[in-house]
Amino acid sequence: MPALRTIALTMAAMLAFAANSILCRLALAQGSIDPASFGSLRLVSGALTLALVLRLRRAPAGAPARSDWLAAAMLFAYVACFSFAYLSLPAGTGALVLFGAVQITMLSVGWRAGESFGGWGWVGFVLAVGGLVGLVAPGVNAPAPLGAALMAAAGVAWGIYSLRGRGVADPLAATAGNFMRAAPLALMLSLVLALNAHADARGAWLAVVSGAVTSGLGYVIWYAALPGLGALRAATVQLSVPLIAALGGVLLIAETPTLRLGLAGIAILGGIALVLLSKQR
Repeated sequence: MPALRTIALTMAAMLAFAANSILCRLALAQGSIDPASFGSLRLVSGALTLALVLRLRRAPAGAPARSDWLAAAMLFAYVACFSFAYLSLPAGTGALVLFGAVQITMLSVGWRAGESFGGWGWVGFVLAVGGLVGLVAPGVNAPAPLGAALMAAAGVAWGIYSLRGRGVADPLAATAGNFMRAAPLALMLSLVLALNAHADARGAWLAVVSGAVTSGLGYVIWYAALPGLGALRAATVQLSVPLIAALGGVLLIAETPTLRLGLAGIAILGGIALVLLSKQR
């Protein structure tokens, strides 16, 4: 039963994380909301949801989570760049660029800190970088350059955010605190861009669902699943997120998959898998 519970929680978390791309693309592609307002509603609703979860749970003993404004700034940068990128990127392409940039950022920082990849690990790293470059390079079916650049920036920000969270005693409390500190930054961006603000009921609800359910509750589910997963499994299972997002884009948004996306996906996800296996050995 514990294994089944871990599998169910992991599947739910991956679906939630992939749904963020689909929800954002659904909201922005049809002009239901502007990107800044989407990001603000996502962070505010996520912060409120996580704060409620913390009040309802029995907090572990120990010192309160320290304030990490750099992590909060990276969370804000991720959400802002993510939202604006999906003005022009399909859901699957955006998720793949995001995931590739996140993993390449984290692996690069790990290598500079002294982590060893091994021979196959280097092959995988080069393959992943090459796949990401090939995906965004100019040519037929290439994604919008500005959208791809913004999503890559979102991935770098999320990679740094993830590295900041390594080793925290209470990751859920730390995440809640970061959401609470990032939300005012998003609201300030919305204020600066107020002349372009617009939202109908559909767009607002999609943003709230993205923040409260697929982000806020998604992290609650993910942290519940992590104790049953080893480090390698936790990293490897996230390879499914871009694939789920691409499938959701096809089924729910009628996006058309391309050969470029398929080949890049194989290179990026396969390369990252090689690195993870090399590090495990």
